[in-house]
Amino acid sequence: MEDKNPPTKPRVVCCIGDIHGYITKLQNLWSNLESCIDPSDFSTALIIFLGDYCDRGPDTHKVLNFLISLPLKYPKQTHVYLCGNHDFAFGAFLGVLPNPIDGSEFKETWKEYEMNEEREGWYKGDNFENMHLQGRRWAGNHTVKFNTIKGIEYKGSIYDAAPTFESYGVPHGSADLMKAVPDEHKKFLADLVWIHEEDDVCIKTDEGIKSCKLIAVHAGLEKNKDVEEQIKTLKAKDTRISKVEALSGRKNVWEIPQELTRTPTIVVSGHHGKFHIEGLRLVIDEGGGLEGNPVAAVVLPSMEVVRDTDHLVK
Repeated sequence: MEDKNPPTKPRVVCCIGDIHGYITKLQNLWSNLESCIDPSDFSTALIIFLGDYCDRGPDTHKVLNFLISLPLKYPKQTHVYLCGNHDFAFGAFLGVLPNPIDGSEFKETWKEYEMNEEREGWYKGDNFENMHLQGRRWAGNHTVKFNTIKGIEYKGSIYDAAPTFESYGVPHGSADLMKAVPDEHKKFLADLVWIHEEDDVCIKTDEGIKSCKLIAVHAGLEKNKDVEEQIKTLKAKDTRISKVEALSGRKNVWEIPQELTRTPTIVVSGHHGKFHIEGLRLVIDEGGGLEGNPVAAVVLPSMEVVRDTDHLVK
């Protein structure tokens, strides 16, 4: 007898790692995703970009154009654009972050890190007086020229923001960027979400296909803080915070918080400059913004890994 209610096919979810201004990598990755996913599944997929669209690579302007164009080109897809720490800082410089919810001024965010101002060469040009800390750091001129951790020279600031300025035709650290960035790019940066939650996302595990909750956040959630409180703060886009750990943290946001292990929850992030899958913790940032590294994506539920460097034929 025919089953009148066959099981619903799980929706395809594509989680795309940090792009960092590399338009060709993004275009190649997108083409590869189209090639390896069934067309009907791809046309209705949930696409989650994990943040850090700017800096390091040469084509931030073109990357933002590409991302902004997707909803028109793929109207049945759902596109989620997470805010990365680089995007937060770019937005802070342009003045598109929401105002602090307690009515305080952005210069209050400087105090905690004032001891770093000289070394990091914080921005002191037009409109700096009430700019969020990360905007000043982003457009600054780092006095230390070599990044010993990455083994490469800083590109202007601690954020490697010089290529972003140049992609809009202005020199690094110039206030002219505020006028050069198109309004639609400013709106895109202003609208980025700090966290995204999704119910009923299917993932292939050793025990078969499992339906889970999914939380996407650029760096991760802090292990020893109440999860609900963190989510509430991130949804509110609380810009009183000098450094948002969920967007910028490292070791403290690497693991899934214990309370999320009680019900199956996928936590997916970029940010960390590595590709790491352990159980339901997915870290997808193989590129790290370095020219020679690929941009990667993970497709759910299959857990297929797709890179811009794969040679897939449409």
